[in-house]
Amino acid sequence: MSRFPRLAAALALSLLPAAALAEGDVDAGERVFAKCKACHAVGDGAKNRVGPQLNDVFGRIAGTAEGFRYSPAMMKAGEDGLVWNEETLAAYLTAPRAFIKGNRMAFAGLKKDAEIDDVLAYLATFSQSGDDDAASAEPAPADAPDTATEDGAAAEPKAGEPEGAVVEAETAAEPPTHGVFHLGRPATEAEVAAWDIDIRPDGAGLPVGSGTVLEGETVYTEQCAVCHGDFGEAIGRWPVLAGGYDTLTRERPVKTIGSYWPYLSTVYDYVRRAMPFGNARSLSDDDVYALTAYVLYLNDIVTDEAFELNQDNLATIRLPNEDGFVADDRYEEPHYAAGAEPCMRDCKPGKAEIAQHAAVLDVTPDGDSDEDGSGGGID
Repeated sequence: MSRFPRLAAALALSLLPAAALAEGDVDAGERVFAKCKACHAVGDGAKNRVGPQLNDVFGRIAGTAEGFRYSPAMMKAGEDGLVWNEETLAAYLTAPRAFIKGNRMAFAGLKKDAEIDDVLAYLATFSQSGDDDAASAEPAPADAPDTATEDGAAAEPKAGEPEGAVVEAETAAEPPTHGVFHLGRPATEAEVAAWDIDIRPDGAGLPVGSGTVLEGETVYTEQCAVCHGDFGEAIGRWPVLAGGYDTLTRERPVKTIGSYWPYLSTVYDYVRRAMPFGNARSLSDDDVYALTAYVLYLNDIVTDEAFELNQDNLATIRLPNEDGFVADDRYEEPHYAAGAEPCMRDCKPGKAEIAQHAAVLDVTPDGDSDEDGSGGGID
């Protein structure tokens, strides 16, 4: 029987008492969840990322995780009575877009029943099975003052104060005197070093490390494929990473690492600094080397699966479109070198004319004056 029931049937199931979870393997489910953790988090301190955090997902009404901005389709499903349990989660994980049409989840779905059972068993370990003592305890009245000291004894009010009052010590911190605005404190060397991570085309700034194409494939499958596709072809509107050769002269070029980017150092720097989306700075330096090597492989820039990228050879690799970029030499021009103010008005005699149009974006005004304001829109 298909795991994908109609939405109405799933809603009906969600209103029934939840059955015992299928015999899934929790350890195997943790490995399956690697496909999800680029967007979702579980466990202590889990926060919303690209997708909502999944603690206590069992029994949760769809579209109600606190602080997450859901699609209208997901919120409507929750309003219609969809509650996440074993049946509804299994149906959703099989084909997310078909189960709730119009939702924003980019993941195509899990195709193996065993993987679904395993990941549900893993998620169940982060859901409350019942009310615990803390939840069932009677809360203190909202207006009851907290008069206990650290050792459990009641604090003694001072003379003239109402009974039960607690006196809080006031600390008068001196305002900082450094800097122009006298705010904050100077950054420590460690704090500066944590942000000083830029990588330059000549390899300056590269950390010690290495990674192979095969190692990168594993990291890519777990951390990147959910958005960028198994082969860099992209899912939905996420960026394409591979291909696009000979498209830069077209009206709609496909700008990928292989077709457009000028320097491999930029790839390493960006992945290290900003990826995976929603969980930046979570990859080790070796992981980033491996991912960069795998992206080179996807673009046929390297062809050996055993190829190893490291701090010594990264700067020697040339991307195909490096010559398509030129150095910014404005400061070598005479009026910049002399420190002259650039001309901003009436720089040439006669009437200004439009020499070219930004045809694709349609952002060049057609009127004779700056007052026209008809910039057009991006199609």
